Amino acid sequence: QVQLVESGGGLVQPGGSLRLSCAASGFAFSRYAMSWYRQAPGKERELVAGITWAGNTNYADSVKGRFTISRDNAKNTVYLQMNSLKPEDTAAYYCKRVGFGDWGQGTQVTVSS
Repeated sequence: QVQLVESGGGLVQPGGSLRLSCAASGFAFSRYAMSWYRQAPGKERELVAGITWAGNTNYADSVKGRFTISRDNAKNTVYLQMNSLKPEDTAAYYCKRVGFGDWGQGTQVTVSS
């Protein structure tokens, strides 16, 4: 049974940082690309960043230079380091195994002064 458990969200001031974690289980984590998505109220869910099994990364233009995706295959965990946060980054953040339809419960990030 595939499980994806996101954590690390919270309330942060503009310009602040957060590190999200996604603990995966139920599949051979190291063999799969992983991604982070986000969904703001009233908006479509959008891709934020992705990382291949080999560690190659890609980012949405809106977060390039501010967010960093990484993975620790020994811990079956994918991370999203978010720096220089902006109010428009406010959303629920989800991790996902690329090519599959499993979603975690998400973690809420709110950027506000």
